[in-house]
Amino acid sequence: MKLGIVAPCYNEHEVLAESAGRLTVLMDDLVAKKKIDADSFILFVNDGSRDNTWGIISYLFEVNPYVYGVNLAGNVGHQHAIMAGMMTAKDMCDAVITIDADLQDDLKAIEEMVDRYNEGYDIVYGVKISRDADSFMKRNTALVFYKLQRSLGVKAIHNHADFRLMSRRALEQLSHFKERNLYLRGLVPLIGYKSTTVDDAISE
Repeated sequence: MKLGIVAPCYNEHEVLAESAGRLTVLMDDLVAKKKIDADSFILFVNDGSRDNTWGIISYLFEVNPYVYGVNLAGNVGHQHAIMAGMMTAKDMCDAVITIDADLQDDLKAIEEMVDRYNEGYDIVYGVKISRDADSFMKRNTALVFYKLQRSLGVKAIHNHADFRLMSRRALEQLSHFKERNLYLRGLVPLIGYKSTTVDDAISE
């Protein structure tokens, strides 16, 4: 399968080169295991950064065969940057994985996501397996937030942020939503295709 990894970037010049290196090692490993095609790619989406993020993305594009970039005209916000990246990538691959550019999510989970896709799942959510690193206040605020979502009828996945795999057909369905106040964690579960979760042991 051809995989696209989409990472939104806002003022990420300090971590971007390291993140690209770690993702490249991952891609090489998955290609060697024949789990993804050699023409799989990493798409960095520059969300109107005020630092040298776009300059680094441009350089990585020149030297790293996996790397591509999208330079948004201005800062549209994290959710819209993810959406822009997914919509750019959806017709160029079989599935897209979205991950933040600082790579605090568990990269090992990406291989599991690919495995679940190959088992027939269209959506695979990365779910945080522990919030031990969070403060008491942060954990309880998150719990209240999820309870509020449920009370409002939002079908968000508990302890899931925006680390997920979506198949091309799931992305095609997502493209029909024309929400101005975009909240992907609430929208994606509405698609209704076969879904599952993998553990996401986040780092700090």
